[in-house]
Amino acid sequence: MKIQSVHAYQVFDSRGNPTVEAEILLANDVRGRGTVPSGASTGQFEAQELRDDDAARFRGKSVFKAVSNIENEIAPALIGSDAGDQAAIDRTLIELDGTANKSRLGANAVLAVSMAVASAAAAARGRPLYETLGRSPGLLIPLPEIQIVGGGAHANWRTDVQDFLIIATGAQSFAQAMEITFNVHRAAGDLMRERGAAFGVADEGGYWPEFAANEGALEFLTDAIVRAGYTPGNEAAISLDIAASDLYDDASGRYWFRLEGRSFTSAEFAELMVSWSYRYPIVSIEDPMADTDWEGWSLIARALCGRIQLVGDDLFTTNPERIRQGIERNSANAVLIKLNQIGTVTETLDAIALTQGAGWNAIVSARSGETEDAFISHLAVAASAGQLKVGSMVRGERTAKWNEVLRIERQLGSRAEFAGGAILDRLRRK
Repeated sequence: MKIQSVHAYQVFDSRGNPTVEAEILLANDVRGRGTVPSGASTGQFEAQELRDDDAARFRGKSVFKAVSNIENEIAPALIGSDAGDQAAIDRTLIELDGTANKSRLGANAVLAVSMAVASAAAAARGRPLYETLGRSPGLLIPLPEIQIVGGGAHANWRTDVQDFLIIATGAQSFAQAMEITFNVHRAAGDLMRERGAAFGVADEGGYWPEFAANEGALEFLTDAIVRAGYTPGNEAAISLDIAASDLYDDASGRYWFRLEGRSFTSAEFAELMVSWSYRYPIVSIEDPMADTDWEGWSLIARALCGRIQLVGDDLFTTNPERIRQGIERNSANAVLIKLNQIGTVTETLDAIALTQGAGWNAIVSARSGETEDAFISHLAVAASAGQLKVGSMVRGERTAKWNEVLRIERQLGSRAEFAGGAILDRLRRK
């Protein structure tokens, strides 16, 4: 289990942008690999990825500095270390970087190594990653949250709202959840073609939309559930990612729907979110308010926390300090978990444990610029997160994660427990 070598390479993510891949070789000739994703709609409190900013190479997006940091600083610090002690490895990485947001070595450099070590340790033990990664036996298969329509920064602002997603709340297994979502996804495609509104594929694989107003996408998605043969809110329900930080103007304190040419005060925007949750079969809303608008979060939490899942992404950025602050303020009831927002596997597991300890839901999530690495599929099971958000059902970097969960479900057999819609029901006040 001793680390013999650490190497890194520049590879490419699903947008064709450079990203970092690290490879660990152990003394017993076992290898582990970690490939880091990148977000487009990123929170200001996230750990910082390192790019070269050299306009002459990959338009400034190359990651050769991060690769060099792995080869020349991280590798010497880790060679000879025990890959089986993930917490110690990650502590070394954090101390070596020495910044609060991992900006010196780059969160992409640090995370690639952290993931590679975890993968190598699992391989050395001859066990699947979901069995070795968590702090308890991984048996809980997550409920998938799958994008049907992409908007915001993921689809050139065809809608202001970033993601319109489906959660198969009536499914009794992961495989059945995928079938229900497949039927809704295909029904949505049929409707778009019939209405002349199909304009390609967004960053995360969902349909690239054409709507005159944001609420039109909600009406459309409800119609797609019906067209697929389901009752909205029963077998399938709607989840939204508003990504409200992208809509918020700090100077004026107002939220802007540029598609519709109108703006809202914090209270008005919160009221709009609440009204949507009553008029449409919505069971989850992510980032309905901006990451600095704590007052807006308080408004919407008082109205919705006992009714639906209210998820903080940009608000928390997988950061335990910010999650604690949200718990103290009762600002939400769920946290989106992204490895590259915090930068190490151990810190990610800590964030999940903190979230669950408060009685909140944890949703493990991919990024819009993804890779074929299925690490987060194992993470969701290992940590008993109960939910997984990857994007849509198409594009290989997305299906790699869904297919891996299907494999895990098969491997666990009768030991597998499917989170199902109960993971959402538990948040509702009786």
